Amino acid sequence: MGHDPIPPHVVVLGGGSAGWITACLLHQEWGARGGRVTVVESPEIGIIGVGEGSTPQLKALFDHLDIAEDTWMSACDATFKLGIRFTGWSERPGFESYFHPFPGPTDLHSEPGFLLNAMLARRGFAVPAHPDPWFLATRLADKGRGPHAAPNFPFGPSYGYHFDAFKLGAFLRDWAVPRGVTHLPRKVMDVELSPSGDIAALLCEDNERVAGDVFVDCSGFRALLIRQKLGVPFRSFSDNLFNDRAVVMPTPHDGPVKPQTDSIAMRAGWRWSIPLTTRIGNGYVYASKYLSDGEAEAELRAAIGMTDSEQPARFLQMNVGRVEDSWSRNCLAAGLAQGFIEPLEATALHIVISTAMEFARAFEAGGFTAQFRDAFNQQTATRYEGIRDYIVAHYRVNQRTDTPYWRDNSTNQTLSDGLKAMMTAWFTHQDMASANAAAYGDPHYSEMSWHCLFAGYGTFPPPAKVQPLPLGAKAGNMDAVTALLEACSNNFTVYDPRGGSL
Repeated sequence: MGHDPIPPHVVVLGGGSAGWITACLLHQEWGARGGRVTVVESPEIGIIGVGEGSTPQLKALFDHLDIAEDTWMSACDATFKLGIRFTGWSERPGFESYFHPFPGPTDLHSEPGFLLNAMLARRGFAVPAHPDPWFLATRLADKGRGPHAAPNFPFGPSYGYHFDAFKLGAFLRDWAVPRGVTHLPRKVMDVELSPSGDIAALLCEDNERVAGDVFVDCSGFRALLIRQKLGVPFRSFSDNLFNDRAVVMPTPHDGPVKPQTDSIAMRAGWRWSIPLTTRIGNGYVYASKYLSDGEAEAELRAAIGMTDSEQPARFLQMNVGRVEDSWSRNCLAAGLAQGFIEPLEATALHIVISTAMEFARAFEAGGFTAQFRDAFNQQTATRYEGIRDYIVAHYRVNQRTDTPYWRDNSTNQTLSDGLKAMMTAWFTHQDMASANAAAYGDPHYSEMSWHCLFAGYGTFPPPAKVQPLPLGAKAGNMDAVTALLEACSNNFTVYDPRGGSL
């Protein structure tokens, strides 16, 4: 038996959040065993910075890197995020707004009652089935309380963050470089291929050649390596995700800061409101087929009270879809070069982290060869499709009728078999957990998430068809759940990110 092979020299093209997260994770995996990571980042290219929210996966990343929460949060103007409040996606009375919480340990005591009542409501019985009263994270967000409980209460919710994307990339760079990651601020002029067709080196200004074993394409929507050089096809999601533009504008804080993202439906899309310690991030994600840039900017300005402001708006083009294969030859695509699903559920960095971790496992399991490349690509594609389906569901089952955009979304028939199966299961009163497992195997979104979406919109029989619950039939005990969650919430304190209290 010979020695274990030395891990590769990984060259990451592009910095930003995706490039530096990938560099940090691969260095953490292989640096101590002789692996090397080099980030080649043009000083002239800016970061897209669409959406400044995350899922709890970002907390797992910092825990994995052993970076203290208060250290990076203060450096990146970060705030806590317990979930997303969706407002205006439904015209159904009583369902104008709902909260999608991240799952937590107290859900074991409250979620079963919600799922039971949702099943009864789907069958037309008069029971409370709106998701909001059933989850601790929702209650904490509504009260403006942070995710950290008193020391004698061990059941905190899982949570994500809001952050300044520019500062996050810079923080990770400044963390990684002293630990051995090489940073080359260079402009790449060309890419050299080997005779076999693999990438051999990046060719920079002044004839500098950066060679490596594995190349990670974090060059943004340009996808310089994976698409332009290796010719990997791009699979567009535009036939069932209509939004292709965003207009972005910050505003100052104007009141209490809740630990949540707000997603508010607009004429031809939706807008986010994301609190940082220094400002509120706002953006309107819309479909250019239904709305001009000027109309979108005017609608956003009116919504956030900036109609008379001289603050300039920034426009972003969104290329919604994914590359056919995330790992091709000796190149891994990550971030926007790999794909983009609009930021409705803040999944972008989640996918970056998962891609880096799973690539490291697959590549090492194959002895630093491409042995498990096909399986990795299949797994990555399945994750993209699953996240896409859940986001498409927000549009397909929307309960609005006021504009062509919303009406066209609600009649869109370009749906995957998985999403069709989930919708069928809901409306024919089937078990959603079984349907989720059948449709997606190891689902990215839980049964609870699907219930929050469908129930949050009020996709139940119309009031005229609702019946009283039969005598003796058992429903979820709302009073007991309310008492439990109220008692739990008293262990958490009001969170003011600008004052730093937790």
